[in-house]
Formats: sequence, structure tokens, C-alpha cells
Amino acid sequence: MLPHERPPLAPADLNRINPSIWPRTSSRAEGALTVGGVDVRDLARDHGTPLYVIDEDDVRSRMRDYATAFAGSEVHYAGKAFLCKEIVRWLQDEGLGLDVASSGELAVALSVGFPAGRITMHGNNKSKAELAKALEAGVGHIVVDSYDEIARLGYLAEQMGERPKVMVRVTTGVEAHTHEFIATAHDDQKFGLSLNSGAAAEAVRRILAMPQLQLVGLHSHIGSQIVDTAGFEVAARRLATLLVQIKDEHGVVLPELDLGGGYGIAYVDGDEAPDIKELADGLREIVAKVCVDAGLPVPRLTVEPGRTIVGPGGITLYEVGTIKDVEGLRTYVSIDGGMSDNVRTALYGAEYTAALASRASEAEPMLSRLVGKHCESGDIIVRDFHLPADLAPGDLIAVAATGAYCRSLANNYNYLPRPAVVAVSGGVSRVIVQGETEDDLLRGQL
Repeated sequence: MLPHERPPLAPADLNRINPSIWPRTSSRAEGALTVGGVDVRDLARDHGTPLYVIDEDDVRSRMRDYATAFAGSEVHYAGKAFLCKEIVRWLQDEGLGLDVASSGELAVALSVGFPAGRITMHGNNKSKAELAKALEAGVGHIVVDSYDEIARLGYLAEQMGERPKVMVRVTTGVEAHTHEFIATAHDDQKFGLSLNSGAAAEAVRRILAMPQLQLVGLHSHIGSQIVDTAGFEVAARRLATLLVQIKDEHGVVLPELDLGGGYGIAYVDGDEAPDIKELADGLREIVAKVCVDAGLPVPRLTVEPGRTIVGPGGITLYEVGTIKDVEGLRTYVSIDGGMSDNVRTALYGAEYTAALASRASEAEPMLSRLVGKHCESGDIIVRDFHLPADLAPGDLIAVAATGAYCRSLANNYNYLPRPAVVAVSGGVSRVIVQGETEDDLLRGQL
């Protein structure tokens, strides 16, 4: 339902902070939004805009929620959601593992002394250099994604005298109910080895034929922004058939099963997000049941949350620059960032909640479109929502639930520097990723 099709909003609705969408420490103080006890007006003054803001207490509490709910299983944070040195330190403090998908992400983790044994290396096209770096570091697991990679990894392991633990990424044919670009378990896509075609079983044969590789389990990831366990149950049942085949054909019982992540969060009113404890109980029950039904011992379960840990605790802060009323349609509100700091709306059709953050307002609601400053008509952050009719240049707008994938996908389109990332906690803000300058953009050019 589009905003203009919904029941009319009252002015007070525009000032409401929905706790299921905004960071856990969010509130309004004297009308202005505060996060982590810090007024957004102070954040804009001290750090400039656009600005990524991360609620440290929110993120750490979600890490602890996962560690508690999945006690006895492995929780590996999916670093692609958002990774920097400080996030890695929080992971280490809270006892979680880490998934990386490139040598760059691995370098971030290793740079602050994160235990390599708690790292899993992903990627559909890992280079020799990346695999060698993973072997040298002693990462806990490498998830293999192709026949080429099996051969490449086997050769390197033999040359380096290593015997890494590996898992096979299996495409189970599960059609996750999500956007095409973030559904990852159907056969017609780049990730994994197909269960239906027999490619996954052949990958197992090739690995077991290489004494320099230690096959310990199967991996599946069905997609992103998923809010129920139905797809995971189907995937687990299909993986169990392969586990039985491996046992019957090779006499090998694999001790580990990784069901990936992809759990959803609330972006707008009405969105549902899974309860972490219910999710954990549901996944454990699913795995136990399918293994008992298949006559298999229950393997050690691993999950890979990313968005649900860091997404809700992040906001992006912008300053309003121009306001343009397109009569009879909507008002275009242009801010000082755009698709360079949040490309998800253009890429996935993502939806967001945004609000006037620097003050409260009693003005009537105004149908708005929040747009960036880039030379693209598709440079939209929030497609249709309401802002107060007294909005003015210089006001601050906050967009909620931007902690995941916004900074990771940030770019320099139109030569805009990427914004800083600031962590807030206990009334104090500190920069954890420096913002870029124009000098940074010119560095390296000849």
C-alpha cells in the first residue's frame, strides 16, 4: 500500500520513533532525535553530514542475543553486512565468529588480532592469493563453491603443508520469497553447487579424494531478508538427503551443518522481524528432526547473521538542501547524500523509514520523496513517505535501519566522498571509520 493510499496521518505520527525500526537507545529529547544519548544536532555539528551513526549498545546487545539463543551452536557474523576494525573488536568481546568473503575482509579481521580459527572464508571466485592468505592465516573453515576451487585449494594446501577444514556450498533449489538479487539457493545463479544436478555430490567425491582437504560439512544460504523458517526447513531436509548419500556412498558422517543467514529486519511500519530465540529454537528443532528422520546424528549447527546484528542499530543522518513541490504529485526533498551512501533503494527497491530528526513538528503531513544529489533520476533513498509541511533547508533527516549494507556498498559516484561512521554510546560519539575527503579521491591518480 502506497503512503497516499493509507489512512491519513496526524502530525504527531511524524514524530513517533517506532522501537522495532529505530536503534534500541533512540528517543526524542526536546523534539530532537537522540541515539546512544547523543543529540543528532551535535553529531551533525561535530562530524558533518551525511553521516553513518552506529548505536554500539544496540549492536552489542544483538550480538549477545545471538550468542545466548544459539548457545551450543556456532554464530558467525556475516562481515559483508558492515565490517571495520571496531566491529571486529566487538565480535571478539562478545564471543562470535566471523564470515569473510575476500582477502580484504580477512585483512580487517587479522589486523586487530581476531582469532583466525573463528573465521570462515566464503566467495564464489576465490583467487589463489586469497586462498593462500586464508591457509597461511589458519582460518577455521573454507566454504568451497566450485570444482575449480576444489582443485585450486587442494594444490595450494599440498604446497603449503596445510589441511584445511572445508564445507561444500550447496544450492538446494529453495526459492526464497525475497528480491531476485538476494535469493541465492535456486539453481540458476552463480553461487554454490547444485544438489539437483548432482554437482554437490560430485564436489564431495572430489574433496574426499584429496587427503590434503578435510571435509567437515555442508553449507547452504537461501537468501536475504527472510522472516520465517519455512525455507530453512526445506533446505535442511534436502541437505539431509545429501548427508545420507555421503554416508551410504563413502561411509562418512559429516559433523557440521551451516544453514547460513539472511534473517530479515523491520524497515517500515508493518514489517515483521523474527524473534532471535524463536528462530534459534526453530532451526535447532528443524535440524534435529530432519536428521532423526534420516537416521543421522545431529550435526553441529552454524548460522551466519549479518543484517539482524548491525542493521537496526544504524541510522544515516542527512541535511536537507532543497525542497521542490511537484504540484498534484509529491514534494521532492533533496539531501546532501544519496545513492553513493545508500544504493539499496536503486539496486533492490529497498524501503526505509525516515523522519525529521533535528526537531519535532506539529505541521500537517506532506507526501514526500527523499532523493539524493546525484545525476540520476533513480537516486532515491525513500520513495514515498510523509514529512512535516514546514520542512525547511537546513533541517536534519534521519533514515533508520541503515547499519547493514549501506556503508559496505558505498561508492564515489559523481566523486562524492564516502561518509564517516560514528559509534555512539553513553552520550559520547567517536569516529570508527574516517570519512573520505576530496584529496582521498584524487590520491592514486597520475
